Amino acid sequence: MTPLNSHPAGRHFLQIPGPTNVPDRVLRAIDHPTIDHRGPEFGKLGLDVLARIKLVFQTRQPVIVYTASGTGAWEAALVNTLSPGDRVLMAETGHFAALWKRLAERLGLVTEFLPGDWRHGADPEAIHARLADDAAHAIKAVCVVHNETSTGVTSDIPAVRRAIDRAAHPALLLVDTISSLGSIDYRHDDWGVDVTVAGSQKGLMLPPGLSFNAVSEKARAAARTARLPRSYWAWDEIIEANAKGYWPYTPGTNLLYGLQAALDQLLEEGLPNVFARHDRHAEATRRAVRAWGLEILCANPAEYSSALTAVLMPPGHDADAFRRVVLQHFDMSLGTGLSKLAGKVFRIGHLGDFNDLTLMGTLAGVEMGLAVAGVPHRPGGVQAALDYLARERLPAAAAPVTA
Repeated sequence: MTPLNSHPAGRHFLQIPGPTNVPDRVLRAIDHPTIDHRGPEFGKLGLDVLARIKLVFQTRQPVIVYTASGTGAWEAALVNTLSPGDRVLMAETGHFAALWKRLAERLGLVTEFLPGDWRHGADPEAIHARLADDAAHAIKAVCVVHNETSTGVTSDIPAVRRAIDRAAHPALLLVDTISSLGSIDYRHDDWGVDVTVAGSQKGLMLPPGLSFNAVSEKARAAARTARLPRSYWAWDEIIEANAKGYWPYTPGTNLLYGLQAALDQLLEEGLPNVFARHDRHAEATRRAVRAWGLEILCANPAEYSSALTAVLMPPGHDADAFRRVVLQHFDMSLGTGLSKLAGKVFRIGHLGDFNDLTLMGTLAGVEMGLAVAGVPHRPGGVQAALDYLARERLPAAAAPVTA
């Protein structure tokens, strides 16, 4: 048997930007005995999680829950709304935007990739210009990653919505929130998003295995004429079964137990406080990085992510070698650089079930690791973060949100 818990004394610090640490109350919920997914007890569970997950998406529209990874929710968003040969406009913001593009092409869609440098978010003006030039309305959807997990850059979705509206273009707006939902303020309805894609393993504090589509009325109308093949992903059958708390296939029962517990935790804290907590920890992390004399990958402070920080290594130093030193000496996992950022950045995850002491342990591990690995830096990053946290207290807890 693979030794899954062979770490040295003390807790392992899992500080990658997802999967994130799963709270004990969620683990305990998942551990409950499996029940009949056609029985009345399950129906109550289904109705509860389907109602309250809408609060996290900030929507009154249906949220479809799949037993799948976030990649499945990407595919579901596309196959329910589009037809073979449809043209899709996508923004190159990083590794995951590129993967979504590749998936779209494999489905038989024609993609246009607005180029990016992986240090900035989606450009609303470039989106507007391309849509304004599309007089025939050949472009059927605009796809944007809200928080690019590979870079630590957050795109301005309301500005993208305004860009589409200014062009008077009927394209659907599809947004990936896999690493932002439950960590960064996101508003499916208010921002005019047609399909929001999400996953369970980051801000929702669950293991991988559930994914989500929040769907607007416009998206559901598009699904009635879309011709890409779909069966497992089809929204209509799932929405019909969900009306009574069930699914048309066997769902991930125990993960739904965990989702119920995770929703309890998020809504007890209050979403405004959840977002403020993430904002605060992200700023403390950035102050530590600057104090070390290192460079943050995200080039625009207005686009800094509150879920993770990607840090550029000094020239001549390999990020993966540094990560190995941190893991070996301090039992902490940091996020790797992906595709063209491989070896160039490490990523600090500060999302999910995360508090001040977790952050300080994380930053201490990074600072000690920089010294052990011989990476040029200035000491004092941990102190800079401590000074900020001591000065910027969290707001008083809000009343829990209920459906």
